[in-house]
Amino acid sequence: MSDRIVVDPITRIEGHLRIEAQMEGDQISSAYSSGTMVRGIEIILKGRDPRDAWAFAQRICGVCTLVHGLASVRSVEDALNYQIPQNAQLIRNLMIGAQYIHDHVMHFYHLHALDWVDVVSALSADPGKTAELAQSLSNWPKASPGYFSDVKKKLKGFVEAGQLGIFAKAYWGHSVYKLPPEANLMAVAHYLEALSWQRDVVKLHAIFGGKNPHPNFLVGGVASAIDLNSDSAINTKKLSQVQDVITKMREFTDQVYVPDTLAVASFYKDWGERGEGLGNFLCYGDLPGTSMDDPDSFFFPSGVILDRDLSTVHPLDLNSADEIQEHISHSWYDYSSGKDQGLHPYDGETNLNYTGPELPYKHLNVEESYSWLKAPRWKGKAVEVGPLARVLMLYAKGHEQTKELVGMTLSKLDLPARALFSTLGRTAARTLETKLLADAMQGWYDQLVANIKAGDTRTFNEALWDPSTWPSECRGVGFMEAPRGALGHWIVIEDGKIANYQAVVPSTWNAGPRDPSGQPGAYEAALQDNHQLADAKQPVEILRTIHSFDPCIACAVHLSDEEGEEMLQLKVT
Repeated sequence: MSDRIVVDPITRIEGHLRIEAQMEGDQISSAYSSGTMVRGIEIILKGRDPRDAWAFAQRICGVCTLVHGLASVRSVEDALNYQIPQNAQLIRNLMIGAQYIHDHVMHFYHLHALDWVDVVSALSADPGKTAELAQSLSNWPKASPGYFSDVKKKLKGFVEAGQLGIFAKAYWGHSVYKLPPEANLMAVAHYLEALSWQRDVVKLHAIFGGKNPHPNFLVGGVASAIDLNSDSAINTKKLSQVQDVITKMREFTDQVYVPDTLAVASFYKDWGERGEGLGNFLCYGDLPGTSMDDPDSFFFPSGVILDRDLSTVHPLDLNSADEIQEHISHSWYDYSSGKDQGLHPYDGETNLNYTGPELPYKHLNVEESYSWLKAPRWKGKAVEVGPLARVLMLYAKGHEQTKELVGMTLSKLDLPARALFSTLGRTAARTLETKLLADAMQGWYDQLVANIKAGDTRTFNEALWDPSTWPSECRGVGFMEAPRGALGHWIVIEDGKIANYQAVVPSTWNAGPRDPSGQPGAYEAALQDNHQLADAKQPVEILRTIHSFDPCIACAVHLSDEEGEEMLQLKVT
């Protein structure tokens, strides 16, 4: 046990993640991922009106609010075979795309970049040389010596006043930071710019959903009436604001985010050989060109890639009891059929049974249960979900823009294709995906405007709104590709009420513990791939790989039992 390093909590956002890494010398030999908190929404939904489920499910997360709300709405629509108007589909695509771009930029600059960027080192940068560097990368207007001099003065003031805030208690000066001072100053400047940028671009959700976070949704369409002559509906002014947001997204992505990623990556090319892990990737597919019933129209194709073999994409069926199952052999839950039995989400159970050590404890008992996260598997295989899975799926399917972007990235960094399967590849894939989506948003917007000009303003289909039209029993799955990966909400409806509800989220797929066969989850496997620590007391290498997945542990944990239900009901009421 003395050779085990513990990082707890490891996340900078949304929940508590504990990593325990068993060391052999300076090398990680085995790693264990544990969700150390438990919370839940699913049990609250039992017995409720399915049309209201999205408002509760959205509270699974404080960051991914939109995606849980939409997955919930889609689960009800799938169960009822409820078709929605094309305008509603386009508006949903625009809202999802905005979520991605906002989330990915925020993650890179505010959550992940500081694993690579030494903020304090920026104090020794030459503003003139920083401007030369920035101007060599793009035509971004904020790239003058005076501008970077002002940023340096602001940062110097923070440091001298002892007000580093979120920059405090990091591993500044660590030997594994490789960027020159000028690159660090440029990155800090863009960090600050991204703060105001994200505030502006998130307005798209407020335009179509009324507010952000937790925008409004609607089973059967969207809660966005279109009337060009109304001040309270989607009108010409609001459409113009949406166009402005898309333009800002594309400009920042093209001129700041993509160039910064390539610039930072060029100093860390050795990370193209670390953090691969499983080599299996899963994507549900999303962003339909027509409807959710037409997967061939999806922008993100669905499928599974096994053993890094991009020549074969395996199909998946989200309704098959033999494909997706959640396991709890190493989780603090019980199943009525036993801890070694996997359950499909339609039959899912989340009954608490904490058997871990009493607080305070030094180490988890990883031979038994050690996490509040379950372990999802596809046909018994552990898989990775997220931006890398999606980019690989697009690449495998022959998507031309993806192939061009991947080829450009590998060429500029002078890296082999194998580097895609790494911590660096995962981070780069998130950036490339942002570029793909920023461009795609313009197309969805143009289609929406063309429909409106042609006289089509429908955003809601009332046909199945009345529960009297529903079958006595039905079930469905609302799936989508959230920024962090494959997200599914499974619902069982009986007599117009929710009989069972289960969410399997991206960070459950990636951060889950070992299964009955001893297979590690994606985080665990990635840390076990070629990770040497330069300083065991400052394990920034662990942060780099885990943050490359963009963890969200609040999403990943579930709660259910009579005592837990009473506790949650009290909190809700």
